[in-house]
Amino acid sequence: MQLIQSPLKKCLTSATCALLGTTAIASAQASTLSDWNFDTALMYYGETNRVSATEGILDANRTFDNGNILSLGFVVDSLTGASANGAVAQPTAQTFTTASGRTSKQSDIPLDSGFKDTRAQSSIQLSQPLFENNTLSLGGYFSKESDYLSAGLNSNWAIDFNKKNTTLSFGIASSYDQVKPNGGIHDPLSLRSVNIVPSVNNGGEGDGIDWNDSQPQSINGGVIAATDNKKSNDILFGYTQVINQRMLMQFNYSYSTVSGYMNDPYKILSVINTNGETQEYRYENRPDSRKKQAFFVQSKYHFNRGVMDLSYRYMTDDWKIKSSTFDFHYHLMLPHGFYIEPHIRYYTQKAAEFYQPYLNNNEPIPTYASADYRLGALDTYTLGVKVGLPKRHGEQMTFRLEYYMQSVNNAGFTSPGILADEPVFQGVNAVIAQVSYSF
Repeated sequence: MQLIQSPLKKCLTSATCALLGTTAIASAQASTLSDWNFDTALMYYGETNRVSATEGILDANRTFDNGNILSLGFVVDSLTGASANGAVAQPTAQTFTTASGRTSKQSDIPLDSGFKDTRAQSSIQLSQPLFENNTLSLGGYFSKESDYLSAGLNSNWAIDFNKKNTTLSFGIASSYDQVKPNGGIHDPLSLRSVNIVPSVNNGGEGDGIDWNDSQPQSINGGVIAATDNKKSNDILFGYTQVINQRMLMQFNYSYSTVSGYMNDPYKILSVINTNGETQEYRYENRPDSRKKQAFFVQSKYHFNRGVMDLSYRYMTDDWKIKSSTFDFHYHLMLPHGFYIEPHIRYYTQKAAEFYQPYLNNNEPIPTYASADYRLGALDTYTLGVKVGLPKRHGEQMTFRLEYYMQSVNNAGFTSPGILADEPVFQGVNAVIAQVSYSF
């Protein structure tokens, strides 16, 4: 299953080493550990009764005498738990069989209890001054899961002028992803394999669905391939300006194109009748291309004993998703090198044009449809704090604790019949805890 990939500057591929130059690599090999700075972290993310993740991070960087900066990154994370499979809630339990053959009955919001994977990622980045006031950065990454592979390259050119008070930057990145889902890739919007048939209790309306396991039904949605892939390309323009001795401003514009296999192979949709009762399930289908634009502005202001970091990001795409992100940090310096940093983040999103929580059996099957709540209308709030503890010889330990709240909103859909009393739109709450050590 696909995990969230790192930003542009996260990277690694063997081909990148040829771009970096043999001089820097030879210098790195000759260096000792004392020439390097290391950042390590262990993070835990846990949703209430759903997915939990544990992630280990190691970043290392070294600045050479010629001004080159070499950065290496390693990430390993493991996910377990249950994830919403896209089916709509019903007043009675529904039975689902996963690609691995596991069968379970689900009430409330149906979940895929077989959600489990481990991801490993490595990255490399080299920043090198080319000539006065010009810096070139090159890098790449490689990430592997049991059913997903991702690799990419990136570069960035930064120019300083106005006595280094102004910086202009231009970055490009390209990545290749390959998905190999358990059970293969199914024909989009085809019927999902089931081994049960519904019957209405006592023949009455509104009594829910009685899943009769004694009359198995086998419908094969049709596996059309074992693997598929997608490609993405990104460009970024940046402008950073020192306003005065205390204030810094940054503006970014990014444009991204993605093409290829965009579906989540494990997500399905319920097909309901006029009373809201599920009749069958179909695999989702999303467009095979996507274009995104993002505008980002950030301001940092240095007070006498602290630094305020405030940013806003607006994103829009041709799927009709529009989102806004507000992010606030305040780094308060305390005596003896201690610090505390409160964090507030708010994110809001409008639904994709093809998002549907369910399909109606008396309407034609649309070309594109997905019940993945992450494509729907939602709001998220993150509240947290980070505490820094100084150690000897410049070492530092930090602790971060945050609470994440996500509310899924109804983007104008009706809830017919029995769905009026069901949690068709249900949010997610999670705890994030991290401990970091730098030396």
